[in-house]
Amino acid sequence: MPLDPMPTWVEARRVEIGTRIRAARLHANLTQQALGELIGRNHRTIHRWEYATREPNLSDLLLLADALGVQLRDLV
Repeated sequence: MPLDPMPTWVEARRVEIGTRIRAARLHANLTQQALGELIGRNHRTIHRWEYATREPNLSDLLLLADALGVQLRDLV
C-alpha cells in the first residue's frame, strides 16, 4: 500500500536525481530533445524527470546512464 502523502525526503531525493540527470545531460552537450531521441522518450518526459514532476523507472534510468556515459549510481 503506497504512502499518502509521501515522506518529505522522497521529494527531496527526486529533485536531487533530476538535478543529476540534468547535469549529466549538459556535460554530454545534449539537449532534452537529443537525449529523448537517444533513449526513445519525449523531450517533455526528460524535462519532467529533471524538474522532479515525474520520476524515471529503473529501465529509464539504465537507458539514461548508458546514453549519458555515466554509471547508474552517479544518477541516483
